[in-house]
Amino acid sequence: MGKYKIGITGQAGFIGNHLYTTLSLREDVELVDFERSFFEDADSLAKFVSKCDAIVHLAAMNRHKDPKVIYDTNIKLVEDLIGACQKAKVTPHIIFSSSSQELKDNLYGQSKREGKERFMSWAQESSAKFSSLTIPNVFGPFGKPNYNSVVATFCHKVANNEEPTILNDGEVGLIYINDLVQIFIDTIFGNQRSKSLGNNSFEIEIEPNHFVKVSRILELLNRFKSDYMEKGIFPNLEDHFEKSLFNTFRCYIPESHYPVKYTKHTDPRGSFVEIARTQTSGQFSFSTTVPGITRGNHFHTRKAERFAVIRGKARIQLRRIGTDKVINYDLDGEEPAYVDMPIWYTHNITNTGDEELITLFWINEPYDPKDADTYFENVE
Repeated sequence: MGKYKIGITGQAGFIGNHLYTTLSLREDVELVDFERSFFEDADSLAKFVSKCDAIVHLAAMNRHKDPKVIYDTNIKLVEDLIGACQKAKVTPHIIFSSSSQELKDNLYGQSKREGKERFMSWAQESSAKFSSLTIPNVFGPFGKPNYNSVVATFCHKVANNEEPTILNDGEVGLIYINDLVQIFIDTIFGNQRSKSLGNNSFEIEIEPNHFVKVSRILELLNRFKSDYMEKGIFPNLEDHFEKSLFNTFRCYIPESHYPVKYTKHTDPRGSFVEIARTQTSGQFSFSTTVPGITRGNHFHTRKAERFAVIRGKARIQLRRIGTDKVINYDLDGEEPAYVDMPIWYTHNITNTGDEELITLFWINEPYDPKDADTYFENVE
């Protein structure tokens, strides 16, 4: 059986990027690359849709000083996508990213409501399958501050020593990006419960899985900054929301924060260095590496991990998945230091010295082959 071909309009956006990178880990999927310019070229868009078994339509405008521009843009994107399917004479399963704003009296919500209705009419006329997902507020790594969510804005400000402002301390309904992506994937493969709207159209109303006051979000982020950034202490990672918020926060920490030097206590007997303090469970391990050898070249999607060099010289490299920028950190056991690995960053460590390298590792979830969270990809 061939691979299922999936295209994502808006694949470079916050949700699109996470969905794209997660689907790229599956062996049964072939991703059809999308570029924003396709919407400006009818032939390119028709060629794109003709390659897809399913299309997740995420491309949309949600901010502009003129609400009419938002409405016109979003409706045109829907019409262009339908027109491309008609031109190519194809009927891919279209999954539409809608919003709870559908029910509100504003032009953005109206564009989502009318966009859904136009897709439903197309599905009825062409006998195609259409699914609409109503999405609540989303948070997660790599969200754009002052754009995607209050979480992204607060994470950026707290991690960079800026002062966040609470304008309205209400309770916010949130869903973590990994959880939302799984719903999209289940919808694509027919594993998500949905409500039939008739005529091959279906609706999934996604409920937030966390309800949190804005002040509580800021309280947790300030605690992460104090305990984790300033004292090197890993917080308790048992609670799903707090772990998700912590993994989100870590992706906003400036590159210059690392490597973090340890305090080395020395007396006539030798020396003592505290490697890690945690408020959560985890696994400690160590490795020895001969000169010139590289370990790692993998990434995690949820786990927190620390590399601590205690003897020898090493270079630690990180690269965010889907980007080309490589971050280099050079460490020397003469001044013991550590670097923590953010999720979605492929990472490695190379012995750059002339003697054996000794590295200590801490990871918050012990290795379990039945629940692997390690995906291999070269940093370079």
